[in-house]
Amino acid sequence: MESLKPQLAMMNERLDQLSDLNLPAGYSERGFQVGDEAAWERIIGDSFGGERKFDKQMKQDPEFRPERVRFICFGGEPIATASAWYDEEWGEDTGCLHMVGIVSSQAGKGLGTSISLAAMHQMKREGRSRAVLRTDDFRLPAIKSYLKLGYKPHVVHDNQPERWRAIGEKLGIPLME
Repeated sequence: MESLKPQLAMMNERLDQLSDLNLPAGYSERGFQVGDEAAWERIIGDSFGGERKFDKQMKQDPEFRPERVRFICFGGEPIATASAWYDEEWGEDTGCLHMVGIVSSQAGKGLGTSISLAAMHQMKREGRSRAVLRTDDFRLPAIKSYLKLGYKPHVVHDNQPERWRAIGEKLGIPLME
């Protein structure tokens, strides 16, 4: 799918109101450990297609901290990831939900919401009070998940209100007045 530019942004202004992370039996959540690079690449490749290298995409970024890269594991195997990133563009109080992915064999279990919540808890531990993310118009399941987590459309370009209205129609909920 072709991404429209600029990417859509969503903002959650209330990291102080996060729900607890409750995972189904057999699933666990943890931060990045040495050796998780291949698991991250597998998850992100399955989620987004193409090939991305952990070292280039994440580890070489000055904002990389192992605790910022979160994983949900099933039977000890990482199957979902999301990162609690930081981008000075948004200000010191704002964390960035970054590189959210789940292997397709685990889709439909609410784990995308759970791994995003885990990253948001990391942002809160770092003292952030709000969170932002960027997404694409065609990522409707992800947008539904972000809405459940309290994110709202955050217009950063004049082409976005109409794009948000179209997404709202597809989801059956008003996103822009």
